[in-house]
Amino acid sequence: MRDDDTLDETYAPSTPTADTEDGTSTERTTAASRLRAYARDLTGRRRAQLALATGVVCCLGLTAVVQVRDEDAGATTRGGSPSSAELAQRAEQQRASRSLDRTAAPSASAAAPTASPADPDTSAPARKVAPARPTDPAPVAGLDEDQMENAEAIVRTGRKMGVPRRGLVIAVATAMQESNLYNVASGVLPESQDYPHQGVGWDHDSVGLFQQRSSSGWGPVGRLMDPEFATRQFLSALEQVPGWQRMRLTDAAQAVQVSAYPEHYQQHEWRATRVVDAIVPAGR
Repeated sequence: MRDDDTLDETYAPSTPTADTEDGTSTERTTAASRLRAYARDLTGRRRAQLALATGVVCCLGLTAVVQVRDEDAGATTRGGSPSSAELAQRAEQQRASRSLDRTAAPSASAAAPTASPADPDTSAPARKVAPARPTDPAPVAGLDEDQMENAEAIVRTGRKMGVPRRGLVIAVATAMQESNLYNVASGVLPESQDYPHQGVGWDHDSVGLFQQRSSSGWGPVGRLMDPEFATRQFLSALEQVPGWQRMRLTDAAQAVQVSAYPEHYQQHEWRATRVVDAIVPAGR
């Protein structure tokens, strides 16, 4: 029995209630302390990790800044004068490139095939070869070069006019008789001497290869001194003579010239024929 007149309970626990409550409170306090300590430790770890991450980020930023500065410095160096290291590297690359070129790339003279003089160049178009100009025939039948040139002028003009070969022989024989195949001016007509001539005659006003007279209507003096014009005048008149191709040479010539010596033309036929044959070979 306690002092307050109450009986002790037989089955009451030996440990007082207050002690039990105190023990429970102590345990709770210890657990809370551990939780707080763990929280502090966890917070500390997180702060350390955060600090480490912040440090890494800062280091990376510094590295990037340093790299950018290095690139800027390199760009500045490239923009200005290159550094000695870059110069040495470029020289080494150039030596290697030249060595590779000499080893691998063929030279222009070796790559291009050399044309052999004996091989014809089939790529170039064939050039047209101009026909050779016929050379002037050598003088024949006792003529000199001036006489032969005048005979050629007569034959050339007659061929242009389409006159048959017989007419060419008659014209050359007539010029042989009238002027000896020289382009003769007239002493009576000083005007005729103003033109190229090869002698001076005195048979009235007769001029040229055929000794044609301007006063008889053959043409102007200056034109009659032209061998081609004079030949055209003679051959045109000859073609107006009926049957001239069947006439004797002297008769055909006399029909045009009306000379005081009509038979003199005939003596020149064989020489005139030889001259025409030399200038225009038979069959042409």
